[in-house]
Amino acid sequence: MSAKLDAYLEEISHYLAGRAEREEILSEIRSHILEKAEREYGAAGAAAGAAGAADDAALEKVIAAYGPARRVAEKYLDGVQPIIAPAYKRFLFRYTSLLFAFHAALTVVAVAFKKSFIMFPFIFMPRLGVFDAVMYLPTAFLTDLGVVTLVLYLITQSGKEYRLPWPKFAVDLDEVKPPKKGVLANRIAMLVGTIVMLGITDSALALYVRYHTILFVNFDITRARPLLTPEVGDRVSLIIIAMFASWTLAMFAKIFFSSRWVDVASSFVSLVLIGLLLRQPFDNPFAVNVPAAALPKIKFGLTFLLLFIALMTTIDLVKNLIRIGRKRLAQ
Repeated sequence: MSAKLDAYLEEISHYLAGRAEREEILSEIRSHILEKAEREYGAAGAAAGAAGAADDAALEKVIAAYGPARRVAEKYLDGVQPIIAPAYKRFLFRYTSLLFAFHAALTVVAVAFKKSFIMFPFIFMPRLGVFDAVMYLPTAFLTDLGVVTLVLYLITQSGKEYRLPWPKFAVDLDEVKPPKKGVLANRIAMLVGTIVMLGITDSALALYVRYHTILFVNFDITRARPLLTPEVGDRVSLIIIAMFASWTLAMFAKIFFSSRWVDVASSFVSLVLIGLLLRQPFDNPFAVNVPAAALPKIKFGLTFLLLFIALMTTIDLVKNLIRIGRKRLAQ
């Protein structure tokens, strides 16, 4: 038999794993392909498949016309019980969002009160620092998604009818109509935004190259006075420039790709950079005189601001992941 036909049937076999009649299905597909090769390309086409001849051109054309292996396998999978019943698919991200909201609330409590929570075997919330919490939230979302998927899978496989509650706190995503905006107008807006962000990033980079910081007390560059000490100012400036650069790249990518994965990647990079900012030492980072009594208040204010930005970024990240997931499920 032709190596190409062998590889094609092997790929189909992969998608039919678990079916008792898999060999029978593969034998049927093999017969159809060989018969079609003989019928359309003559005896030479069939001989190539039966004798393993080097010239597989005939079979290759028939296989290409037969369709992708996954699509062929799906024709034989009609009627097979799905992993999650179609009626339950809409619950997947709704329940995941609710569970993640509870998870995020516990994370905030764990950071604020420096406590750990254990609800075995459902939740283990270790004592977290601010940076650890920022890195922990995306992982928590994926864990919650897996837990909800497992529950819906077990419900589906049980074969019983369950009426699951549908909590509704706002307009559903599938009820939201996307704004009517021309593709050209959107790309022009992204292009303008990219140019603006590129200018900001370039200016910040020029300041950093000259002064090793982009944060100053005054606006007179000829007599610039850095706001932070050289070591802290150097690290913080690099992180801010990296954030500007990531936003610029995201806008540039959206000129050509209208994919939510661009927003997901941008949000993830922003969370990492915010986490790095939160890890910077704050004993006395200022290069100017600041009253000792004001330092704790300034630290609290900056930490709160960064946590708020991180929370908004996380919400945007989760929102885009949910929309991607629901779009995939609808296909």
